Amino acid sequence: MLIDFNQAKLKQFDDLALKIITAPQDYLQFDSVADFYQATWLQEFPKGTTWSATGLDDGALEFYALIQYQQHYLHINCLSEISATFGISKY
Repeated sequence: MLIDFNQAKLKQFDDLALKIITAPQDYLQFDSVADFYQATWLQEFPKGTTWSATGLDDGALEFYALIQYQQHYLHINCLSEISATFGISKY
């Protein structure tokens, strides 16, 4: 049996992203951008995943975050309400 490690990592990313989308109250609890960077679930994404967040400083109350593995991404908006979008980039 051959294992496609790339597909396995994409599935790992997709599975966690979908868990976050379907149960945001379990994952997306941020008071500031610093809380995003300290989220332990970020370590559950496959090795090679990148993440970044906007914000003027670590205490920024409103920010955007992007978590990405290859073309797959999870975009988080932390404004007056928190929302997340999962997708696959064409580029």
